[in-house]
Parts: sequence; C-alpha cells; structure tokens
Amino acid sequence: MFMHNKRLQYTVRVSEPNPRLATMMLEQFGGADGELAAAMRYFTQALGDEDPGRKDMLLDIATEELSHLEVIGSIVAMLNKGVKAQLAEGQMEEVELYRTIGATGTSAKEALLFGGGPALIDSAGVPWTAAYVDSRGEPTADLRSNIAAESRAKIVYERLINITDDPGIKEALGFLMTREIAHQKSFEKALYAIEDNFPSGKLPGIEKYANIYVNTSQGEGDTTGPWNSGDQWDRIDDLSQTMPIDGGDGLATVSLDKADQAVATKLAKRTMSDPSGNPLTGVDLGAGPGAGRTTNGDQGGAPDIESAPAMAEANAPA
Repeated sequence: MFMHNKRLQYTVRVSEPNPRLATMMLEQFGGADGELAAAMRYFTQALGDEDPGRKDMLLDIATEELSHLEVIGSIVAMLNKGVKAQLAEGQMEEVELYRTIGATGTSAKEALLFGGGPALIDSAGVPWTAAYVDSRGEPTADLRSNIAAESRAKIVYERLINITDDPGIKEALGFLMTREIAHQKSFEKALYAIEDNFPSGKLPGIEKYANIYVNTSQGEGDTTGPWNSGDQWDRIDDLSQTMPIDGGDGLATVSLDKADQAVATKLAKRTMSDPSGNPLTGVDLGAGPGAGRTTNGDQGGAPDIESAPAMAEANAPA
C-alpha cells in the first residue's frame, strides 16, 4: 500500500516559466533513464526477489524514485505554467500563440493534448515504454544494470544542470543527481553482498574460452592494457586461430528427416544459380555514362566526386 504525502521530497523553486527548458526536463520524467523507468525497474525487481534484504532495499529505492518523478514533474509544470494558461484561456493573438508553442520545442500534439502538463514522454516526444525496464530476474545481472542506470541518470542530470541558470532548479537537480550516487552505492553494496557474484547466473564458463582475448580490430591504434594483455589473458592476434575456434569445419549443418530433406533438395535445385552464364539485365540495357563496366562495354565514370557534377552536366540531354 502506498500513502502519498503532498509535500515534495525536495522543494521546487522555479524563478520564471521556460517551456523550452521544460521540454529538456522531460528526459528525466518519461525518458529511458528517467525516474519512472527507474521506479518501475526496481519495483518489479523487488516483487520477484527472494532475498528479504534486497527486496526491502529495492522497494525503498523504487518508492523514492516515484517521489523524484514528482519533483521533476513539478518542475516541468512550473516551467510550463505560462504557456498552459495561454493555451487554456486563449488570451494571446493567434500568431503569438503559435510562436509560443513552437518555441517550447514540443510538438503541437503534445501542447494541445497535455496542455503544458508533464507528459510521459522524453525530450524528443517519444512516449514512455516498459521496454526501458531491462530486468532479467537474476540479481547479479539486475544489480549491475541498476548501477549503470544510476550512472547514466547522474550524467543526464549534470547536463540538465549545465543548461539552466535558474538557481532553484539547479538546487533541485543537484539533489536528484546526488541521490543517484547514493542509490548506486546501495546497489554496489547489495551486489558484493552476494559472495559469488561473477559470472552472473548459475553455469560456469567453459574454461578454454574464458581467458581468450581476440584482437579482431587490427591496424594503427592497436593498444595493449590489462583488459587484453598479461597473465590473465591468452591473446590471439592471428585470426586464423579463431576461424573456427572450436576446431570444427566452421559450417552450419542440421539433421533433417527424409521428408524435409527431399523438400529442401527441391528448393535448392529450383533456386540454384548458373555461374557460367552472363545474362543481359536491365542495368545493361539502360546503362549510360558513369555506369562503369557492363555487358555492353565500359561506360566509364567520374574520376572523383568533385568531377561528378561536371560530367553529369556534359552528358545531360540537350
């Protein structure tokens, strides 16, 4: 059961309306790293967690995230208060009202449907979706995801702080940003309270693959470090050793029963290509200057992109 207290967790003081800033603030209201996504992520994790300590922590933080959603929503509402009144009462001239809506950065649909109130959308107008909740029901995986989510949210709050000079908003955002740090610390403690927390899940890794680093991006800029070199790693620079790495033939096969095999053979025969032929195609028939080599001959091309417009002009019909 939830009980709502009408006082905000942090007092919202907005110096003056600013609809465009309100649009940016929506990122933390209905965005992927916003407060609603965090609340739903932790709340649903709590319901499925068997550990009483983690369950309690997740419910505490999930509920606090809802209070943070209320703080952000209140900031958005205050920043939009002027445009909301103008939309509702229609006191402005038509052209001024159009200009005001356009200056907010929101679409006309958002302005008309939500009337300046906080909508469950992000700063680009994308509706909130449960797809933002990326829980897997495995605490060692979910806690790592939660730590990353809190880190991302902190960065977004930092950037929001940087785009406003309103001292009251800066203070409120500073509070919310700092709570992301506190939550991250709680999630870190909960993760390391699990004695064997890596790798995630139950099954151990396969030993011969667990310590391999494959240097698949080669050339200028190759760098070594503790992430790819040293006693912890068996580094592979010769990629022929990994194709395939299991020592097999590297081909994909499947065992089919007689009926499926017969149909598959018919399909392969019907769709087989003829590598010995060189059919005349629509490209050949329609080829003109710049088409390169075709069955009918070499149509040439521009030596570089700067020369292409002049060549197109020279070959244009009179």
